[in-house]
Amino acid sequence: MSLKIDLEVKNDVLCIRLEGELDHHTAEDLRNLATNAIEKHQIRHILLNLEHLSFMDSSGLGVILGRYKQIKQLHGEMVVCAISPAIERLFDLSGLFKIMRLEPTEEFALQSLGVA
Repeated sequence: MSLKIDLEVKNDVLCIRLEGELDHHTAEDLRNLATNAIEKHQIRHILLNLEHLSFMDSSGLGVILGRYKQIKQLHGEMVVCAISPAIERLFDLSGLFKIMRLEPTEEFALQSLGVA
């Protein structure tokens, strides 16, 4: 299976919706698309919707952590929403929830970032 990447800009928030598998085969695509969008649209925050993400490995964690660091330098925030139990466990074990907030839905996440 591959990865479908949907990017949408709402004000200064980059909404990233992932569907499929985020692994070493697909991580580079996400890295390039997200980095370009952040620079092109003067993005300050990232909303990461993982509702339809079925698999993620360490390459995926690395890409997400890299975008977090990029957005943190801009004094922004990364919010994760609609996460499946398996992916949530991976985030929990890797410590990502210590630096990123988890919201139940995309709507709640957007409201928490001041966009809705």
